[in-house]
Amino acid sequence: MKDIVTIGEVLIDLTYSGRENGIPVYTANPGGAPANVAVAAARLGADAAFIGKVGKDYYGDFLRKTLEDNNVDVSGMPADDSARTTLAVVSLSETGERSFSFYRRNCADTLLSSEDVSLDLLGNTRFLHFGSVSLTDEPSRSATLFAAQKAKELGAAVTYDPNYRAALWDSESEAVEQMKSVLGMVDILKISDEELPLLTGTDDPAAGTKQLFDEYGIPLILLTLGADGAYFRRGEETGKADGFKVKVADTNGAGDTFFGAFLSRMASLGCQDPADLTFEQLLDSVRTANLAASLTTSRHGAIPAMPDLAELQAKLSEKEA
Repeated sequence: MKDIVTIGEVLIDLTYSGRENGIPVYTANPGGAPANVAVAAARLGADAAFIGKVGKDYYGDFLRKTLEDNNVDVSGMPADDSARTTLAVVSLSETGERSFSFYRRNCADTLLSSEDVSLDLLGNTRFLHFGSVSLTDEPSRSATLFAAQKAKELGAAVTYDPNYRAALWDSESEAVEQMKSVLGMVDILKISDEELPLLTGTDDPAAGTKQLFDEYGIPLILLTLGADGAYFRRGEETGKADGFKVKVADTNGAGDTFFGAFLSRMASLGCQDPADLTFEQLLDSVRTANLAASLTTSRHGAIPAMPDLAELQAKLSEKEA
């Protein structure tokens, strides 16, 4: 039984890393939100698998090896010899905030089909996770929806991150429509403070999460607030865990690390239904996820920056001392 199976995009983040002789230099980092979540969870001890498609090219081979090296099951990760692996150019502001440009049209991750999806993985996992990037194109949209619905039928909890990338959609209204279309099947929603007003019209954590709960009945909503930590709602029960102060190098992958860490923590507690967590366990899990995310932001890259279990436990011990 897997703890978590993620489905969606895996790609190369060409991340700005400085200048040499006046010429901008970009580092090729492994990325893609669902792949990031799988690695974050696996590094913290979860049994994780990834479903997604790469090209039969250097970058595709590199991504497969990266996931394998991080103990992520890639048995559901086919390669397409007619398409290239997706690239994203990630530019960073002076404060480490990201902006994206994608080279993705007709690339491998968008060509994942329902036939590519492993039913064995879907039927043997606690959690099935996906994001909104794989909803931008067909056939990956249909494949993702098929996987989420099938996994739910087979007993998994469905988790979702509506990670908005404006450059991948024809319009904001189309993005919002598609991002909202899946909320009715979601058991755990992770949303950022950037996306909350996009989906609810308010940036108020209590009001926005209440609106999402009332409209869609989502059992657990996790709202990340950047350096301010995270707010959560489980029905009428709410709480907040403060963030951890670090010198930020790169925010890329922070939200994925947060969610991977949270799901890994749930799995380690033997929980699949959010209702089975005590309030103290829920608060502690969010706090642990905040710490994992902060460690990632203190270093460059997404996957290369993620903490392992030994580092996270050592940091937790320091904070509790």
